[in-house]
Amino acid sequence: MGSLIDFTLFAPRNERAALIGSFSEWKEIPMVKSEDGYFRTQVKLEDGIYQYKFRIQSKSPNFAFNEWVNVIDPKATDVNETEKYSIVRIRNGQRIIDTYVWQHNEKPLPENRELVIYEMHVADFSGDEVGFDKRGKYLGIIAKLDYLVELGVNAIELMPVNEYPGNYNWGYKVRHFFATESSYGSTEDLKRLIDECHARGIRVFMDGIYNHTDEECPLMLIDRNYWYYEHMHYPEDPDNYWGPEFNYDNYDEKLDVKPAWKYVGDVVQFWIQEYHIDGIRFDAVRQLANFEFLDWLAKQGKNHAAPKQFYNIAEHIPDTKAVVQPDGPLDACWHESFRYFIVPYICGEAFELKQLKQILDPRQQGYATATNVINYLATHDRERLLRELGDRGIFDAEAFKRAKLAAVLLMTALGIPMLWMGEEFGEYQQKSEDVTKPQKINWSLLSGDQNHNLFKYYQKLIALRKQNLALQSDNIEFFHENLDDKVLAYTRWNEQNSRVVVVVNFSDQNLTRYQIQNFPTAECWQDYFDNHEVEVKEDGLVTDLPSYTAKIFIDAL
Repeated sequence: MGSLIDFTLFAPRNERAALIGSFSEWKEIPMVKSEDGYFRTQVKLEDGIYQYKFRIQSKSPNFAFNEWVNVIDPKATDVNETEKYSIVRIRNGQRIIDTYVWQHNEKPLPENRELVIYEMHVADFSGDEVGFDKRGKYLGIIAKLDYLVELGVNAIELMPVNEYPGNYNWGYKVRHFFATESSYGSTEDLKRLIDECHARGIRVFMDGIYNHTDEECPLMLIDRNYWYYEHMHYPEDPDNYWGPEFNYDNYDEKLDVKPAWKYVGDVVQFWIQEYHIDGIRFDAVRQLANFEFLDWLAKQGKNHAAPKQFYNIAEHIPDTKAVVQPDGPLDACWHESFRYFIVPYICGEAFELKQLKQILDPRQQGYATATNVINYLATHDRERLLRELGDRGIFDAEAFKRAKLAAVLLMTALGIPMLWMGEEFGEYQQKSEDVTKPQKINWSLLSGDQNHNLFKYYQKLIALRKQNLALQSDNIEFFHENLDDKVLAYTRWNEQNSRVVVVVNFSDQNLTRYQIQNFPTAECWQDYFDNHEVEVKEDGLVTDLPSYTAKIFIDAL
């Protein structure tokens, strides 16, 4: 019998369009255009899987006037990029994406303040250490979720998972916004990954690329100048132009719609409702340069996710308070200045106290709360910390010592910490400038003593970060500053009188029996790493501070 299935295409300025598909032996089925700008037709289909695309008279300037072109559905949820067609699945007379049944929607998930984020690229996260069918796939991440639980992170941030041309890419030039990358696995596999993360109390954030698209995005082929700026939108930064940029200023008076707003708003709604994501990292916010749109989009995301908490994160380089709440559109900003300044400090190249305190306490940069900034030492866009150290001639045991110092600063500074996959055990391979060249994590490094020791160090720091509410607060105070010896001490606390003290030696000198006056009072201080009680007398704390080392003291009662 079959059921009537609707096919629609929004193309208000185009003259004519038709549907072609496996169900019509790829012969044209006319589509009727309505006053609302949509072309529509219906096809009677049995349950099954079908291939289709649209034929449309293009309005794009790179085609001849009204030239007929074949395009993939801009809202296709599954595509075959090689053969250039959309895929639709029909079950019980309805369009479906898959048959996955969510299992863990009711599991409690961490609040934004509690987060420790782990950024990863699906294709490079898993390799030979998992089965062949799981390598570089969603299933490979599932296989290693217990590792992430052991490490202690409670959020993962996935680099783009939209369908892209070929079988390996970073995915930052999106062609298909509703479809998932087929080389990573099926839509069910992605849902299972997110569901399994939720089962373990891990939130899942997705990279959202809403500034620009690939040159062969279907919208580009249909009507370029309706969807995109004709010229570079942000000419102040010509080196960071990545492709045709959505025109968020375009308002269609006839239809009373901002087309790019509506399309990307539908994208965000789809990913929240279909894939249950818990937040978005907005790529290239500086270049997008439309806070009115971002404010609207961020609110849309929170409304669709409610009552779940949703986290809207900006990638804005350089970082700026202007992009975050209470006055800006988003919740948080990647804190690029943290990485930029911390690396020279742990390498002994700089020690400027005012600057150091600003990045450890971003309120001094104008940020309002801890959840406004995402601190990190490395990302997919930056060299790994051990690579940065090696480039400066710091290797082996000395490099791992500096990495531990940096880890303490990352986990105890005001803000939300984020790790780039592999940083926790000292991955050091150089970042490739070629986004089509695989860079698998070398998991065998974990078997090395120094690497495993760094992993255990991160594990202990993350546990402290999650368990001690002082490190999730908006409170930090610098109570000891010694410019000559390059020592800085600060305390974190919360209203329940939980307290953490961090003492850092940024010098190349071992400071024996170093005295810290005005040490905060508590009934019992404990050295967090050595696990022993320390005595604080009236004239303060006396402790040994090895070179490039941080000590953490916790209120043990």
